[in-house]
Amino acid sequence: MRFHHLVVSLATALVIAAPVSAKTIKVSADTTDANEKLQEALILAEPGDVVQLAAGVWQLTDGLSLAVPGVTIRGAGAGEGGSILDFSRQEGAGEGLLVTSDDVFLTNFAVVNTKGDGIKSKGADRIVYHQLRVEWTAGPKETNGAYGIYPVESTDVLVDSVYVRGASDAGIYVGQSKNIIVRESIATENVAGIEIENSYNADVHDNIATKNTGGILVFDLPSLPMQGGHNVRVFENIVNDNSTPNFAPKGNIVASVPTGTGVLVMANRNVEIFDNIFDNNGTANVMIVGYRYEHKDPKYQPLPRAIVVRDNVHGKAGYAPKFPGGDQIAAAMGGAIPPVLWDGSGDAIVLDKVGVLSLNLPDVATPQSDAKPSPADLSKGTPPAPLPAIKLPESMEAKVR
Repeated sequence: MRFHHLVVSLATALVIAAPVSAKTIKVSADTTDANEKLQEALILAEPGDVVQLAAGVWQLTDGLSLAVPGVTIRGAGAGEGGSILDFSRQEGAGEGLLVTSDDVFLTNFAVVNTKGDGIKSKGADRIVYHQLRVEWTAGPKETNGAYGIYPVESTDVLVDSVYVRGASDAGIYVGQSKNIIVRESIATENVAGIEIENSYNADVHDNIATKNTGGILVFDLPSLPMQGGHNVRVFENIVNDNSTPNFAPKGNIVASVPTGTGVLVMANRNVEIFDNIFDNNGTANVMIVGYRYEHKDPKYQPLPRAIVVRDNVHGKAGYAPKFPGGDQIAAAMGGAIPPVLWDGSGDAIVLDKVGVLSLNLPDVATPQSDAKPSPADLSKGTPPAPLPAIKLPESMEAKVR
C-alpha cells in the first residue's frame, strides 16, 4: 500500500513538473523572413517547448534573444549540413543569440561570423551549452567578436562538446558564476581558449586548447560585482601549440597574455592544475602571476594563493617567451626558460618534476622591469586538501545523455 501511494505521488509530481502543452516549434531557414520567424518562435515558446531548427544556412541580419525559461533550442547539427546561423550580414554589433532565462538547453547548431559575441547568456541558471559551434570563419582577426560561448552571472553552467574558433577575447568564457563544468570541448585560434573569470567552483577537464594565444586562463579582476575567484580545477586537458599572435583589441586585459601560454592563473586562489598534457607552448606551460595593473578597488586581492600544479606531462616549452625581457632570459638559460613561470607573488606549490622560473617580484606594485629571474623550488610546501568534484543538477546531465 505504501508503495502504491509512492507511485501515485511520483506520477502526480511528474505531471505537475512537465507542461502538458509542451510542443515542438519547427522553423525553416528556407524563407525570406527566416530571421523574423525564428525570433517569433523564441518569443512565443513556452516552458518545456523545443524550438527545432531545420538544416540549412540561416542568413541573419539581426541578433536573436530568448527570455522564456525551460526552452530547448535544437538544431540538426553543428557541422556542414547542419543548422548554421550565419551572421555575416548582421547590421548591429550585438551577440548572435542572447539568453536571459533559466533552464535553457542549447544543442546541435552553429553560430558563425557575429559582429559581437557568439552565444551569450546572462543571469541564466542551469544553462546547458551542448554540441555547438561558434566560429569566425576567416580565422583570427581583431574585428571578430570578443566571446564565443559566454555565460555570465549564473549558477550551474554546463559547457559540453562545443567548438570555438576565432574569438578576439575568449573562445569559451564563464564569468561571475558558480558551479561550472567545461568539458570535452575544443578551443582553437582564439586569444584565450578557455577562461574562468571571477567565478567559484569550476571544473575544466577533457578539453583541447590549441593554437590560441593562451590556452586556459583562470583570472580574478577588480571592480566587478562578484570577486574572489576560487576553487577551480583544470585537469586532463590537452594544452598544446598555443602559438597564435595576440590579436585582442588594445585595452582588453587579455591583450597582455603572452603568445605561447599554456595555463595562466592570475590573482585566483585554490586552483588545482593536474593530469594535463602540455606541449609546444613557447612562453610557458603554466604561468602563475599577480594582478599588476592599476586599480581603485579596496576589496580586491591581487595575489595568487594556494595554487597547486601536479602530475602533469610537460613537453617542449619556454623556447620563445613573449613577455618583456623573456628572450634575454631564455638566451641566458641556454635557449629556453623552464616550463613553469612564477612572478614571485602569492604562493604556489609545484610538484611536477620540471623547472620553475621565478621573476622574484613578490610585490605586485613592483614593475616587471625590476625582475631578478632565478630558478625556484616550489615543491616543499604542503598542498591543501584536494578540491571536490563539481556536481551539477541531474536534470542538466540528463539533457546531454
